Amino acid sequence: MTLEELVSCDNTENKMKSVSEAVEQLLVAAQRQGALTVGVYESAKLMNVDPDSVVLCLLAIDEEDEDDIALQIHFTLIQAFCCDNDINILRVSGMERLAALLGDGSQDTAEPQDLHCILVTNPHTDSWKTQGLAEVASYCEESRCNNEWVPYVTLQAR
Repeated sequence: MTLEELVSCDNTENKMKSVSEAVEQLLVAAQRQGALTVGVYESAKLMNVDPDSVVLCLLAIDEEDEDDIALQIHFTLIQAFCCDNDINILRVSGMERLAALLGDGSQDTAEPQDLHCILVTNPHTDSWKTQGLAEVASYCEESRCNNEWVPYVTLQAR
């Protein structure tokens, strides 16, 4: 391994950690402001009605869900819609961490909350926008420049 490869690996690792933290910061801030839509069906409804309000789409999946064909079909359709409407897409793993960040909304119902698709919407105010949104958007743009249309980040359990 060359020195350039070692430095590149270290920079990539630092970038992933930084983006992961930015995603967490963004989700918490957006949730406080009511700017999150959680769930595959809820997200599809919102994107159909008001796609211009969506600034980021997170598609969350862990290894145990990789073989879920229906979920993969939903993801493919959502990704296509996001690409057509210039919405940043980010694929994340770490469902446990997402549940911890967003709280488990299953207290009111018997079913756990569907965290597989999360939309961050723009409430048309700058009061909640965090540095996290700019960093995540920048990461998505860099990834597209490298022909990685759906970048991937792992959220670390704490």
